[in-house]
Amino acid sequence: MKYIFIICLTLFSFSSFGQPFPIPEDNEVSYDVIRKNKIIGSLISKFEENEDSVVIHSVLEIEVKVLFIPAYKFFQETKETWTNGEFVSIDGFTDFEDDREYKIIGNDKDNFFIASGMDGELKLDKNIVPLNYWNQEMLNEKEVFDTQKGILRSIEVQQLQDEVIKIKDVEILSNKYLFNASKHSKDKGPFPEYTLWYFEKELMKMEFKNPNDKKNIIKIIRNDWSQ
Repeated sequence: MKYIFIICLTLFSFSSFGQPFPIPEDNEVSYDVIRKNKIIGSLISKFEENEDSVVIHSVLEIEVKVLFIPAYKFFQETKETWTNGEFVSIDGFTDFEDDREYKIIGNDKDNFFIASGMDGELKLDKNIVPLNYWNQEMLNEKEVFDTQKGILRSIEVQQLQDEVIKIKDVEILSNKYLFNASKHSKDKGPFPEYTLWYFEKELMKMEFKNPNDKKNIIKIIRNDWSQ
């Protein structure tokens, strides 16, 4: 089950202050994480809007049981701040299923984004954006900051033909993409290829295959959608 869940919780970063991404109704968005048609976890993000900024508090929790015994656990929590449409800080923590734990810190400073994580301190371009699937505009970038591990990744995105998906028995014509990211030398394996579906810039669904278990597709599906 090792790396079955390279789910970049950096899933979210939003604001109404000129941001290229929406804030969901009730300032909260929620997803189910599904494997083998069973819900094995949840992803919830809450948004706190201030005068010129927004703080996004996201929590991803996953637990897989075999014969009622926990076989896999994953936890990630982040607080991400955007000010006047700019990504300015991140405070996060990731706990993998093994002994890997990462504290992720990043802040704008002296015209750079100074971050720390798996590789120690990084001095990045001030305009770097997080690897955040909610932010559809992120797909236009060449490099992004992976807030799960605190590293820089190159990305490649392919837009596919629009596709109708079903959320709570409602058919939604969605924009569909394939997303790939570069592998880091300390990764346990290759970065999975994600398929992403958006409706009016809101992430409706994403899925990927574990590179070590390609028969099982992991799905992350919006569970609070109403139209």
